[in-house]
Amino acid sequence: MNPILECHGLTKKYGDFSALTDLNLTLGRGQIVALLGPNGSGKTTLIKLINGLLTPTQGEILISGQHPGAYTKSIVSYLPDHSYLRDKMKVDDIIKYFCDFYDNFISERAYEMLASLSINPKARLGTLSKGDKEKVQLILVMSRKAELYVLDEPIGGVDPAARDYILRTIIGNYDENATVLISTHLIADIENVLDRVLFLQNGRLIMNETVDDIRTANGKSVDVYFREVFRC
Repeated sequence: MNPILECHGLTKKYGDFSALTDLNLTLGRGQIVALLGPNGSGKTTLIKLINGLLTPTQGEILISGQHPGAYTKSIVSYLPDHSYLRDKMKVDDIIKYFCDFYDNFISERAYEMLASLSINPKARLGTLSKGDKEKVQLILVMSRKAELYVLDEPIGGVDPAARDYILRTIIGNYDENATVLISTHLIADIENVLDRVLFLQNGRLIMNETVDDIRTANGKSVDVYFREVFRC
């Protein structure tokens, strides 16, 4: 079986500025991986390349052995860091839309998660709080039976009380052969569910280690170690 994600000499430039430079990376399946780095480190660029929203300047990126395209979009479930849903739509209409659009969308799972979070499926999105809107988006993403979940700040806008539930949702709703890639600044909140950590700095991959190896080698949590590496 192919690795879920491969980057070979991946470079992305905007004019003279290099957002990613000669990035080489292989991610296997069945992991929860954190993509970490300060603002401007290249995280968003890598996420957009994975989702086929940008094309590489040099090198290549492969999702399950395929270049980004129609096939990879069918196996990658993406949560962007901003809302893309129309406020006038009802939640259950959005679920129906996802059912029509994605063959791997499991509506029963979506309704179960909505009930657990006390979100009315008949409510219009515009009537929900900012936190509940973000929960709905996460539910939509995690209700797909995907091979790669790419989550950009999935807990950034929700209250601390809901974060544990959201993390349990992430853990409990992906297949053992799937991989979850999470970009976040709230490292302490997700550290206990992570298997592996990637550090990006100035467009370069400077670390690709398991959480256990980081703790063993440095005697520190990932959160503390990250703060030391990227101290201003």
